[in-house]
Amino acid sequence: MTAEEKTNLARFLDVASGFVRGGYVERRDGYDFSDDPEPGSEEAAVSATSNGADGFEQIEANVRVCKACRLAETRKNAVPGEGVRQPLVMVIGEGPGADEDESGRPFVGKAGQLLDKMLGAIDLSRERNCFIANVIKCRPPRNRDPMPDETFACAPFLERQVQLLNPAFILCAGRIAAQTLLDTSEPIGKIRGKITELNIAGMTIPFLATYHPSALLRNEALKRPAWEDLKLLRSALVEAGFDPAGS
Repeated sequence: MTAEEKTNLARFLDVASGFVRGGYVERRDGYDFSDDPEPGSEEAAVSATSNGADGFEQIEANVRVCKACRLAETRKNAVPGEGVRQPLVMVIGEGPGADEDESGRPFVGKAGQLLDKMLGAIDLSRERNCFIANVIKCRPPRNRDPMPDETFACAPFLERQVQLLNPAFILCAGRIAAQTLLDTSEPIGKIRGKITELNIAGMTIPFLATYHPSALLRNEALKRPAWEDLKLLRSALVEAGFDPAGS
């Protein structure tokens, strides 16, 4: 992330914080930010090693107390995400469901159990080489689609997570997440099945979208194309020099 992008984000967060406090925005004379190192560089590795843990702890703490949108009024637990801190793959879904809202953990219901099996089939797991998060961190009432202002309010959290994790690939689970991240209205059937690039947090990361596990539970016909997506992801990892089985 560049110094200018950090400044713009800080200004937004100041305004959002002021709104939450009743409209009062404390005046700041300036911001002192510098550009982040290039992803994959030695400077980036040093930064991730020295600052990653503190950064993640702060993000998780901020997510759990966030009141930047209406979802804070109905949630039980916010869901920051979980997994390893230097993942091969970051999995990004839409948002928490009832089980996730109850536990504060991502993808732990029936769809989450299927996701774990899908990842395991290509030697990936949240315990070894993945980090799992969502576009929004709080459950929408009755699992409705997130509203634009809700995804906007959560965007800084997700961007900072991507920045700290610096994943080799991003796997996007489901229509809502894919459309949000790519800023498109195309159906998931047209988005999935190909490796593209995602520009996020000042970074460009290989990106693959597939069907959400809950869609597979509703429609078994989607299981085969989802399996093809997973095989494509594994092949792309291997071609890029990564070994999921050995990571």
